[in-house]
Amino acid sequence: MDVYEAVDGRRAVRAFSDEPVPREVLERVLTAATRAPSSGNLQPWHSYVVAGEPLAELKRRATARALVGDPGDEREYPMYPAELASPYTDRFAAAAAQRYEALGIERDDPDRPMKIAALNSEAFGAPVVLFCYLDRTMGPGQWADAGMYVQTVMLLLRAEGLHSCPQVMWTMYRETVSRMVGADDRLVLFCGVSVGFEKAGVPRLRTGRADMTETVSFIGI
Repeated sequence: MDVYEAVDGRRAVRAFSDEPVPREVLERVLTAATRAPSSGNLQPWHSYVVAGEPLAELKRRATARALVGDPGDEREYPMYPAELASPYTDRFAAAAAQRYEALGIERDDPDRPMKIAALNSEAFGAPVVLFCYLDRTMGPGQWADAGMYVQTVMLLLRAEGLHSCPQVMWTMYRETVSRMVGADDRLVLFCGVSVGFEKAGVPRLRTGRADMTETVSFIGI
């Protein structure tokens, strides 16, 4: 698979099979991902890869919180800006509508937030979840580094025939996650990434993207 195929094939999969992911594949991916861009070569990220019974227990604990309507732990960073304007709100609404339809959840379902949280806390059935942390003393540049690292990991997973789903949702249950993985207070949870093989027979969701001309300006070329 070349880079273009990996980029085009990468999407947030929300239905995984229970087929295990070999550790050697994960090690190969994460070893290659050490080459992800990093300003000043700080490499501010630290990942915990969780599977098996530890992941099952984490899912049980997080799902129990979701099913009782637990609003989650105090946020350490906002998932989105407090106020969004067009075109961002338009893109957000369109993608959300597609996701709800694919998950079989009606937009006017009063239990929608709880159902979505429960699906997320199950990692959509993924047998592996990678939790990416970074040192909380880092600034915006290093948060960008963490994003590039996670993207590099997801593209390498596609090259191995695997799929993924980045989940900022896990930050809602960051205290539960940190206790399970043993992360100390100097680290802040950036996101989780569910990893596995896509479940067969499930409708595939591929959200639209803005046309290149909407987000790119060429100057002098």
